[in-house]
Amino acid sequence: MSSDAEEKEAQIQFIPVQSVKRVAAKRKVASYLDSAAPISGTMSVSGSDKSVRRRVITPTSDPHNTDPLLRQRNSHLYEQNKPNGCERAFVEYNKIKWFWAPAFFGFWLLLYVAISIPACHHLPRPLTIKDEAKYPDRFIAERAENNLRQLVALGPRVVGSKENEMGAVKVLSGSVQKIRSGLGSANDIEVDVQVASGSYVHWSMINMYQSIQNIVVKVSPKNTNSTTYLLVNSHYDSVPGGPGAGDDGSMVATMMETLRVLAQSKTALKHPVVFLFNGAEENPLQASHAFITQHKWAKNCKALINLDSAGNGGREILFQSGPNHPWLMKSYRRAIKHPYASTMAEEMFQNNFIPSDTDFRIFRDHGSVPGLDMAYQYNGYVYHTRFDRAEIFPRGSFQNTGDNLLALVREIANSQELEDTSKYSEGHTVYFDVMGWFLVFYTETEGIILNVIVSLVAIGTCLYAIKLMAFNSGLKLEKLFKRVLHTFVVQLFGLMFAVAITLFLGWFMDLVHLPMSWFTHSWLILGLYFSTFLFGLAIVPAMYFHYTKEDKLPIGQRVQLLLHCHCLFLAFSTLVLTICGVRSVFVLMLSCLFYTMALIINLATKLHSKDVAWVIPHMVCFVPPFVFFAYFSHGFFVTFIPMFGRFGENVNPDLVVAVFSIAVGLLTCGFIVPVLHLFRKSKTIICALLAITLVCVIIAITPLGFPYRPETSVQRFSVLHAKRTFHDADNKIRRQESGYFIMPQDRRTYAVKHDVINMTLAQKIGDDCQKEMMCGLPLYNQRWHKTRQNTLWIPASEPLLGTVPAIKVTSKKQVSPNRIRYELQLSGPDHMALFIQPLNGAVMKDWSFHQAPLRLNFQPPYFIYFSWGVNGDPLKFWLELEKTNGDFKTPIFELGVGGHWTHHKEMLTPDFTKFLNSFPKYVDATPWPASYETWIY
Repeated sequence: MSSDAEEKEAQIQFIPVQSVKRVAAKRKVASYLDSAAPISGTMSVSGSDKSVRRRVITPTSDPHNTDPLLRQRNSHLYEQNKPNGCERAFVEYNKIKWFWAPAFFGFWLLLYVAISIPACHHLPRPLTIKDEAKYPDRFIAERAENNLRQLVALGPRVVGSKENEMGAVKVLSGSVQKIRSGLGSANDIEVDVQVASGSYVHWSMINMYQSIQNIVVKVSPKNTNSTTYLLVNSHYDSVPGGPGAGDDGSMVATMMETLRVLAQSKTALKHPVVFLFNGAEENPLQASHAFITQHKWAKNCKALINLDSAGNGGREILFQSGPNHPWLMKSYRRAIKHPYASTMAEEMFQNNFIPSDTDFRIFRDHGSVPGLDMAYQYNGYVYHTRFDRAEIFPRGSFQNTGDNLLALVREIANSQELEDTSKYSEGHTVYFDVMGWFLVFYTETEGIILNVIVSLVAIGTCLYAIKLMAFNSGLKLEKLFKRVLHTFVVQLFGLMFAVAITLFLGWFMDLVHLPMSWFTHSWLILGLYFSTFLFGLAIVPAMYFHYTKEDKLPIGQRVQLLLHCHCLFLAFSTLVLTICGVRSVFVLMLSCLFYTMALIINLATKLHSKDVAWVIPHMVCFVPPFVFFAYFSHGFFVTFIPMFGRFGENVNPDLVVAVFSIAVGLLTCGFIVPVLHLFRKSKTIICALLAITLVCVIIAITPLGFPYRPETSVQRFSVLHAKRTFHDADNKIRRQESGYFIMPQDRRTYAVKHDVINMTLAQKIGDDCQKEMMCGLPLYNQRWHKTRQNTLWIPASEPLLGTVPAIKVTSKKQVSPNRIRYELQLSGPDHMALFIQPLNGAVMKDWSFHQAPLRLNFQPPYFIYFSWGVNGDPLKFWLELEKTNGDFKTPIFELGVGGHWTHHKEMLTPDFTKFLNSFPKYVDATPWPASYETWIY
């Protein structure tokens, strides 16, 4: 067949329905004129046909006056192209009528609001004490709530404070003794209060502790000889200034109620369960290290359930498992009643996207104990603030976690795998829950196979559909593949344009001092970033279709090509990320899977050859993945949005939210946006998305876009009333000053500039970072150490301090021609920081601290964090430094000590209190007095 013939056939094949009707009518009239003569007379004809009389039938619109043969021949054309009622309502000129676009958007928004959001926040009905008689073996949420209120009534429970070392220990020990008095006939209880000292390396800091406490309870079946235990852990201490209801009093209360149910049960466990109520997690992670490295039961603990919180209530999410122990996920799937788990959360947490850490890492790294790590993440606005109260913790959250924990403890404690967990170490897992209804779980190897198979099937199906399109259109396959290539390029360019304008908006909002406008009203993210991304994703193909509207393929087929190209892009991305070992790529695999299912249905029913009808199977098949992705993404944003309030000043939160919106938008709407091109006035509809963005930018400028609200979504500051003293080599004070040391927690420090007393005098500490060790600041922990250059200093009156940290040199001797040894002791408050900087070519060769920083060649100055619990005896340590020239007459090292009085409200001076009160009501300022002093030796 010639090329011209092919083009003609292609034109004939895809003439629109209305055009077919007009052509048929014209042909009908022409046939009447050609084959008929007037009924009322004859006509003369030249030549041999003069004697022939011909009838002329006058054309008429009345079908009853039409020639019966012609009426029979053309009737099927009329019936075939006659639009049905549904088509007349929705379709016009082979496109969907434009006024159905709001319904199209509303349909997907309704699914999100009516199904995805409720599923994300669903909690079971909490049981009360009255229900206990009916459900004797069930977790009772009201009892857990009472446990929490009793603990939180003590106030903030900071390591070293009376509330933590005496009050909390007394409350928890009393609860355990009460449980012990009602012990059932099947199990025994043993209790041990551990007091321990030790150290380990946390990031680049030595974390050192002295006399911190743990309350350890073991529930064992009577007369058992089992030597393998299940460990369940949570912490009862809190941050300074925070009552710690969510973090982590809620989990302590849940553990206590679970302990009660097990202790009173008439059914014996197969293996013992150790409940670790640890008293020093916020320091950070000291008590878990003390247990796993020193306690008598630690070596018998073969599996772990760790319970923590980054919020106040909601559903606890399983965000770490194993590692390399799939049997734990099998136990979770069998036992759990309200599943909520995510491999993606695990990968993000382990790659430091979340500014937190849990005891799970300590048990994993220092005890090689596999386990499950679960935490609350809802209402993270109050996390580590004074508003983390028991009153706002939902009772349904207790029931949700309690049901899960009790069932999980019973499942693992009675499992065969616990007897020898090393036999079941088989690699990583991929897991996720579906709407909280059930858990999907498979091994990493199975995931690789599944990803490859689905991707290849998706690619093959798309290629087959393209081949059929070429056959049906009459175009050569190579010509159609050129169109596919053009469409693929347009799709990629549209994606790049969408990414660019979304990131630009994130940069712009920060540039004009409007970051975090969505912090309280998170729906603004939909208008600011999702709408922008969807506009960019849609407008480029729309312009391509506009300037190539003379293409032989009708718009319905061209939109299908766009969807095929998107599926090919996702399939190839799935293969690449699978090769890179990213387990979270299952989300792309699911997108390819459901699109392929829709495409197979369209191919099987031949709807793929229709201009609009193929959209129905496409939309129906994408409803399940959309609802799941929307559920999944909503939980993701609920977790992350409050975290931006503590990401620090260095991070542009709007840029991060823009990146998240791009990822979520591509996942949830990648197969939805192309359908917009099937609407009439599609470019106007697409530009409406940009209009939504502009409206939301205007809202961000108004008070509605201000990020913070009192109590519910606060701005955080750590404010220390500090005194700094610097000595020279002759032990004389060379510099001394007092002031307010302010550590911002987010991007909008300038929001309080005109409210806080003397805030206009605040200076960046950057200059001191060039002149003084550790910027000359009393840094509290490793996180402060990382962001120290962004801190502020306001000159102020001298603080009221307790026993100031003191360094005493007890011995100094030269142990070799080029090495000298110092023996020292440190005394002071229960939270101190020690900084050591070798000088004049000296090198730290040995010391009494943990050896890892020297062995791994950490760069000085060295950071040692030290805290004590019940015993404040001086810390004794020694240092050995080496100078190759053996000259010890010049200074050898500088030593700095920071002291922190984190739980002494009585030490806040009137000036400091007035300064704190000048902060707006939407600010949560965590204050305490501090000191920093340096000496040169």
